[in-house]
Amino acid sequence: MSKRVLIVDDDPAQRRILEETLKRLGYETKTAASGEQMLAMFDGPDGAAISLVLLDLVMPGLGGMAALAALQSKGNMPPVIVQTANGSIDAAIAAMRAGAVDFVMKPASPERLDVSIKSALKIEALAGEITRIKKRADGTLTFNDLIVRGEAMARVVNLGRRAAASNIPVLIEGESGVGKELIARAIQGESERAGRPFITVNCGAIPENLVESILFGHEKGSFTGATDKRIGKFQEADGGTLFLDEVGELPLDAQVKLLRALQEGEIDPVGAKKPVKVNFRLISATNRDMIQQVKDGKFREDLYYRLNVFPIHVAPLRERILDVPELASHFMARFAAEEGKRVTGFTADAMRLLQSYSWPGNVRQLENAVFRATVMADGPELTVAEFPQIAAHVDGFEAEVPAAPAYVDKHPAYTGPALLGAEESVPQTVELKGMNGALGIAAMSGDGEIRRLEDIEADMIRLALGRYRGHMTEVAKRLNIGRSTLYRKMQEYGLEPRVN
Repeated sequence: MSKRVLIVDDDPAQRRILEETLKRLGYETKTAASGEQMLAMFDGPDGAAISLVLLDLVMPGLGGMAALAALQSKGNMPPVIVQTANGSIDAAIAAMRAGAVDFVMKPASPERLDVSIKSALKIEALAGEITRIKKRADGTLTFNDLIVRGEAMARVVNLGRRAAASNIPVLIEGESGVGKELIARAIQGESERAGRPFITVNCGAIPENLVESILFGHEKGSFTGATDKRIGKFQEADGGTLFLDEVGELPLDAQVKLLRALQEGEIDPVGAKKPVKVNFRLISATNRDMIQQVKDGKFREDLYYRLNVFPIHVAPLRERILDVPELASHFMARFAAEEGKRVTGFTADAMRLLQSYSWPGNVRQLENAVFRATVMADGPELTVAEFPQIAAHVDGFEAEVPAAPAYVDKHPAYTGPALLGAEESVPQTVELKGMNGALGIAAMSGDGEIRRLEDIEADMIRLALGRYRGHMTEVAKRLNIGRSTLYRKMQEYGLEPRVN
C-alpha cells in the first residue's frame, strides 16, 4: 500500500507540481493550502493515514514553523520535511530543532525528494520499532502500537480494548503465528495493570513432570532434586498478567490446580503446607479446537468455560491481506537496519506477490520471508526474485533462487601441492588442483617462506566475505567467531564489510 504524503504550500502551482511529482514516485498525496488546513486535516478522520508531511516554511497566517510546533504538540507526529525558497542555515537549524527530519530548498528535484522521503520513512519505521520494543519490555504496549488496517483486526482491537477495561479472563483463539501474544500484551498495556509483570508460559513446551513445579512453584526438599525453593509463574505474575500460551496442552492434573487458582485466587506450591494468595490477570491462547478437546476428554469442561469467559478470535493473515503491505514494510525496515542493507522498499510486482499468497504460517511466515529477502537483496528494492519459495506457490509469478556470484581469480591459479604457496608474493585465494575445484589459502609466499598467521587469517576472512556475499552474521558463524570479533579483526587487517 502506497504511503500518503501531505503537501502543505500556499502556492497552488507549487502544490500541483509537487503532487504530480510524488504521484510519479509512487506516493498517494493530499494537499493543504495553509497551516490551519493542515492541523484541521490531522484532527479529521484521514489524519491517521498520513505518513509524511512536506511543509512550506513561508506561508501567510499560520507559518510553517508555527504549524510544525502545533503539530508536534498533538503527539504521534509523522515525519516532516520542510521546504523553503531561501537556503537559510538558521531556518534549517530552527526547523530541525522543532522536529523536522529533513530540509530541502525550492525547487527540489524529484530525485532529491525521493531520497529525502524514503530516508524519513525508514527512520520513522525504525523509531516506531524501537518504541514498540521498549513498550513491550515495560509492559505498556497498546493497540495503537500494533500494525493493523483491515476490518477483521479492527474487531479484535475493539474487543481487546473492552477486555482491558476489566479483569475478565480472556481466551485468544487463532492459528499459530497470527500474533496472539501481541494482542495479550496490548490488553495489559491498556489496562490498569500496565507496567506490571507480564509472565508468558508456553504450556506445550513444559515437560509434563515439571508443569506443576513451574506453574505453582515448590518448596525445598518437596521432591528429589528440589534443592531450593522455587517461585512459580503464578507468583511471578502477582499484580500483573499471566499469559498461558497453548493452554490446551496442559495435562489434566495441572488443569485441576489451575481451576482452583482461578476460582479461589490462591495456589498450592508443591510441598507447601498452606496455599498462597495471588493477584493476577489471566489471558490464555490456543490454536486448538477447544470444544473438540473437551469432547475428547483432553480438557476439563469446567475449566474451559472458566477460561472462555471473553473469547477473542484473531483471523489468519489470508483473511486480512490489507495488513500485508504495512507488515512487510515494517519487517523490511527492521531487518535492513539489523543487517546493514540499503533496502528501502518493494517493487510493485513483489508487493502484488505478497498480497496474492495465502500465508499458511501467518505473520511469522511473512516475517521470515522478508528477513530472507532482505539478506539476499542486491538492490535498493525487494523484487520477486528475492521470494522464490513464495512465487513457486502463486500463479503468474516465477523466480529462481539467485546463485552466489562466481568467484573470479585475477591471479594465476597455483598448480602445486595443496597449501604450499602462490606464484605471486601478494597472498591470494587460489584454486587448488586435485581438490574438486575447492578454494584454499596459500601457506607460503612467492619466495618460498612461510606466511605470517595474520596474513593467512586476513585471507580467510576475505574468502568468507566473498563466499557468503558480505552477510556478516553468516561469515561470523562459519568462522566460528562472534560478530564483534569479526568486525575488530576486519578493522585490524584493513578490511571493510561488503555493502550491497
